[in-house]
Amino acid sequence: MRGKSVVEDAREVARATALIELGARLQVLEAETKLSRERLLRLYKELRGKSPPKGMLPFSTDWFVTWMPNIHSSLFMAVYQHLIKAAEIDDIDAIIKAYRLYAEQCRTHDMTVELSVTRAWRLVKFFDAGMLRLATCTCCRGQFVVRDFDLTRNYVCGLCHIPSRAGKTRAAQAVPA
Repeated sequence: MRGKSVVEDAREVARATALIELGARLQVLEAETKLSRERLLRLYKELRGKSPPKGMLPFSTDWFVTWMPNIHSSLFMAVYQHLIKAAEIDDIDAIIKAYRLYAEQCRTHDMTVELSVTRAWRLVKFFDAGMLRLATCTCCRGQFVVRDFDLTRNYVCGLCHIPSRAGKTRAAQAVPA
């Protein structure tokens, strides 16, 4: 019987550390690493100084197709899919790298980071399950996240056809222009 590889163990700890630093929930860590729950809890407490948040993960495709989240989800998926095609890396490593690039773009353009790493992970899982896909906007030719069953023959994205209530929330109105 072969013993545990120290290198593989270090790789798993590094992966879990990266996910924790990005704010991933414990369920994501358990699904994407081979570390025990107890070890993940200790690592989380060591890095964050507190226990991980409890509760269920988001499980609705609806959030990803609403106006602002759709723009952010589409940006993340463009980066993620490019990494998957261009580099030979595991899915979870591509999610980590794509999320870092997405968050960096948001900060560079003074945008709020709408997508958490847990939602980004869930987004990829929805794509893998065939629940979500990308559709091409007939105006700008950009690729945007849509539900698999949505009709997209004459699809126009939320950037080309901004909804009338977009940006009119109380929070958006409180920010000085």
